[in-house]
Amino acid sequence: MLLKRVLYVVLMMLGVTQAMATEEAKYSVVLQDEQFELRVYDAHILAQVLVDGKFSSAGNKAFNRLFKYITGNNIAQQSLEMTKPVTQGAASSKIAMTSPVSQQQAAGQWAVSFMMPATASMASLPQPKDPSIQLLEVPARHIAVVRYSGLWREKTYQEQRLALERWVKQHHLIITGEPIWARYNPPFTPWFLRRNEVLIPVALPQ
Repeated sequence: MLLKRVLYVVLMMLGVTQAMATEEAKYSVVLQDEQFELRVYDAHILAQVLVDGKFSSAGNKAFNRLFKYITGNNIAQQSLEMTKPVTQGAASSKIAMTSPVSQQQAAGQWAVSFMMPATASMASLPQPKDPSIQLLEVPARHIAVVRYSGLWREKTYQEQRLALERWVKQHHLIITGEPIWARYNPPFTPWFLRRNEVLIPVALPQ
C-alpha cells in the first residue's frame, strides 16, 4: 500500500497523464478574449485550510495538510479510489487529486484549497482528521479568469489581478467575491510551461 502511494505521487508529479490523469475543475466558457475568459463553473466541494503568512509561503504551509487529507489522513466513510473517486481503503480512505490548487485572502489569512472530485458529495467524502481542514460546498457560479505562465510571484499575480479587474469593468460584470490564485503544475515545472490563473467571482449585469 505504501509503495502504491509513493508511485501515485511520483506519477502525478511527473505528469504521466496516460498512467494517472488529474481531474480538473468542470466549467464551460461563455466568453473568450485572448487570455481572458468568462466561465461558468459547476457546483463543487473544496477542502480548505486557513493559514497565516506571506503570499509566497501560504501555499506551502497548507499544501502538506491538504495532501495528507486526500492520501489517507481522514476518517473512513466508504471505499474511495486514488485516481477515480472510489477504491478500497483500510483504516482510512484515499481521494483523487484534482487541480487547481487555489489560494485567496480571507480575513487577514490565506485560504488554500483543493477541489474535490466531481463525483464526490458531502455525504460521501471522509471527514478530515485535521480539524483545521474544512469541507465547503460551492454553488455553480460565473468566474472571470485571466490565464498566464511564469513563476509564482506575488508581483505577477497582482499585475494579472489588476488586468483582470479592468477587463471585468470593461465588460460591465459585477464582482461578487475575492480574487483567487490558481496553480496547475508542480513546483519543478519550467516557468514557461506553467499554467497560472487569477479568478474573480462575478455576476452578469442586470
